[in-house]
Amino acid sequence: MKVFVTGGAGYIGTHTVLELLRDGHEVCVSDNYRNSSPVALDRVRRLANADFRQCEIDIRDQDTLAQALADFQPDAVIHFAGLKAVGESSEIPIDYYDNNVVGSLRLLAAMDEAGCTRIVFSSSATVYGEPQYLPYDEQHPLAPTNPYGRTKLMVEEIIRDWCRSKPQNSAALLRYFNPVGAHASGDIGEDPRGTPNNLMPFVAQVAVGRRSHLSVFGNDYATADGTGERDYIHVVDLARAHLAAIHYASRRQGCEAFNIGTGSAYSVLQIVDAFERASGRTVPYQVSVRRAGDIATSVACVDKARDTLGWASRHTLDDICQSSWNWQSRNPEGYGGDAA
Repeated sequence: MKVFVTGGAGYIGTHTVLELLRDGHEVCVSDNYRNSSPVALDRVRRLANADFRQCEIDIRDQDTLAQALADFQPDAVIHFAGLKAVGESSEIPIDYYDNNVVGSLRLLAAMDEAGCTRIVFSSSATVYGEPQYLPYDEQHPLAPTNPYGRTKLMVEEIIRDWCRSKPQNSAALLRYFNPVGAHASGDIGEDPRGTPNNLMPFVAQVAVGRRSHLSVFGNDYATADGTGERDYIHVVDLARAHLAAIHYASRRQGCEAFNIGTGSAYSVLQIVDAFERASGRTVPYQVSVRRAGDIATSVACVDKARDTLGWASRHTLDDICQSSWNWQSRNPEGYGGDAA
């Protein structure tokens, strides 16, 4: 299958491109490198021992995007491109709506021009908002509490309408929980620009000495140790979910949403403890006040992905921490330390 991957140089994108290549697919990657590095794609080539097309495109540049799709003639698109920091989305909401919503509209228009009828969309569990019950299943009410989550929900609804407009169109909406970990080689992993917005890369940077300590936001939640609990999914398992979703979309019409998680939740302090075991390093932390909008526990019901996609997570928390440490210790400055 020929697969066009937007945002394919990013954290989840690179791992998915690698899985696509190893599964024998022909790939074209587009990225504007705002939050990624072309070095990561060079490493994917080496790991896969395979080549792929690569083009520098801003997702909002419809003419250039349409030309790239027309040239490649993909059977399907995997759409990662977009901004993704919850806190930042409240500071620069217009940028988020412009990149995530307008960019997705232009992608779908370019797909129509190229005659491409299948898409897998990188959505988020943030579309659910405050839990009315746990675990979250795909029928849970959708009520995102920040601009980032609202952009994801808007794009989901746009894709649903796109699928309704033409019976041959198909889409899988993958609602990620908390992607973590890295490829076992240590060659590709999460390399956030500036201060990490997510727990695992922050823990890894403390362990490798880039940061002095971790801030734990609240230890008075109704959880086993008082710290927030989240469903952490290994990025390689997440990449495999995209392959399953591509195959699903190739044989179905319409639009379906799927939770991509493990069905289990770990607390902040459990993550710290597991990372210290994996790294052999101490991860100092300081407890501070809760962050506004944080909830005690977030965990996925993954029955639908298992039963419909034939997919399930395989990696353990120890796998996650060991692979994260392998990546961070081999690349203490991320891709910026690669002279290539």
